[in-house]
Amino acid sequence: MPKTKLKTVLLAATPDPELIVSMGAKLCYSKADIAALEQTAKSPEFIDRLTQMGHLSPIEHAVFSFGIEGVSRALLAQITRHRIASFSVQSQRYVNQSAKKGEFSYVIPPSIEALGTEAVQKFESQMNTMQKWYDEWVDALGNAGEKSNEDARFVLPNACETKMIVTMNARELLHFFALRCCNRAQWEIRELAWQMLALAMEKAPALFKSAGPACVNGVCSEGKMSCGRMAEVRERHRKLMEGCGHE
Repeated sequence: MPKTKLKTVLLAATPDPELIVSMGAKLCYSKADIAALEQTAKSPEFIDRLTQMGHLSPIEHAVFSFGIEGVSRALLAQITRHRIASFSVQSQRYVNQSAKKGEFSYVIPPSIEALGTEAVQKFESQMNTMQKWYDEWVDALGNAGEKSNEDARFVLPNACETKMIVTMNARELLHFFALRCCNRAQWEIRELAWQMLALAMEKAPALFKSAGPACVNGVCSEGKMSCGRMAEVRERHRKLMEGCGHE
């Protein structure tokens, strides 16, 4: 039963996200027709001014779809709290998790790995036990496909891997990054958020150059709950910017 690893890819995005955002914003203040607006050169400075004004509705025109795998069901419970998004998630009802089908994969928390080999072996043993429980219930329920899977899955752990496709518009992504790139966020969804930010920034650097937790551009919004690692967060963000050609 294999340990799995987080992997994120950008599957699709609005072809020229910064152009459509610029057009949407300029349309609000211009008498020009759509064709004329499309000829108007977009600029990072204009998009900066747009976000500083708080005129964020045009940013919703840019849409991004990510393929995500190697994440836990615990993460699924967190990410689906972001309601302005679309999710397609691998089903534990239709996808059998039995050993005969290749066993279920799982995520091992870094805190457990940090305890050493013995702790990891104990965790893996517990996963093996749950695999046996699942297989036993599938057989007891008649090994009847989804009819058996839907109840046998109740013994599967939060560590069990899932895969998903997630689509968000750019405005919701900015909100997502502000919350989930923060060190106060749980470790797994935080790492996912940083991977998604890197991909989004590469596609639309002007839109996402200021994306991330509050401390990237100002003071920490967590108050007394601050992690105290602002410099570390800003350095990580700076390296992403460099990778996208920003100095």
